[in-house]
Amino acid sequence: MTRWAVVLAGGVGSRFWPVSTPERPKQLLPLVTDKPLLHDAVQRLATIVDPDHTLILTNSSLTKPIRKLLGNVPRENIIAEPSPAGTAAALTWAALQIEKRESAEATMICVHADWAIGNDARFREALLRAEEVAIATHSLVTVGVVPTRADPGFGYIQPSDTDTEEPSRVKRFVEKPDRARAEEMRNNGYLWNSGIFVWRVGDFLHEVGKHTPELAAALRHGRGSDSAKFFGSVVMPVSVDVGVLERSDKVMVVPGEFGWDDIGTWAALARVRSQDEFGNVTSGDVHLLDCADNVVHAEKGLVVMYGVNDLVVVMQNGVTLVTTTERASDLKRLVESLSANSAGTS
Repeated sequence: MTRWAVVLAGGVGSRFWPVSTPERPKQLLPLVTDKPLLHDAVQRLATIVDPDHTLILTNSSLTKPIRKLLGNVPRENIIAEPSPAGTAAALTWAALQIEKRESAEATMICVHADWAIGNDARFREALLRAEEVAIATHSLVTVGVVPTRADPGFGYIQPSDTDTEEPSRVKRFVEKPDRARAEEMRNNGYLWNSGIFVWRVGDFLHEVGKHTPELAAALRHGRGSDSAKFFGSVVMPVSVDVGVLERSDKVMVVPGEFGWDDIGTWAALARVRSQDEFGNVTSGDVHLLDCADNVVHAEKGLVVMYGVNDLVVVMQNGVTLVTTTERASDLKRLVESLSANSAGTS
């Protein structure tokens, strides 16, 4: 048995505009530590997965900067998706590559590049435990994070047995609920759907072939063909959650507690970075007086704030963004409006 890691590192991360751009997207930004998120994601796995067995799936425009960032990962392991086709297609292509290089018996640990992890050791322990379950049961295993709050921004997993900390069959997946429903689910033993997956290559490809018609044509071309033909044959982009896991009866969940958070918006930085005594999170040259619960990022210049709360202020390359922490999750709409007005987004 050989262990591989697959890191999903595509997308732009428009919710981190104006710092995040197509040329320098979220996964290449040092948002949690002084290193880019992708660097941290790969380094976190290095003690259990050799760089030679680490695949990075990304946009075709990002292969060069990622190669520069991850010098210890072989060039052929940084794989460009010719066109966005959803995580089901991306992970299926990765599985086919691992099958070709190793065998269907190899295991895949699948993660995203844009997470914060509070306890790396416990994170790795959860991954290895999930791998044990995947091998023993021939199941597709997801690591469900024990919720620390009722967060309507995350999906949830209902285990078949909510009274145990042991692995359990997944009863159902729930899309992002409202806050009241999220609180109810947290109290009833639901777990956050982290997007962490572990499985044997052969088991995953079998379930894709059985349950995912969107990839049927791509699978026929998959073995022995190039990526352009594979991704070009995808009927419809679909996530691995919807296209495979929600349709399969061979999905198990392993609970985990390791300080996981999805770095989805500027406001999320308040949960994963050090705060001052008033709950402010700052980066760069910032002066605050009588301010609380603000997120401020200044790559150049001085930001001065007086008597304001719950704001996000970002200053980058002559552009200053000011919004509330509540509205920070809606920046995609703002960026689209700027593009429509030909104002630029960088």
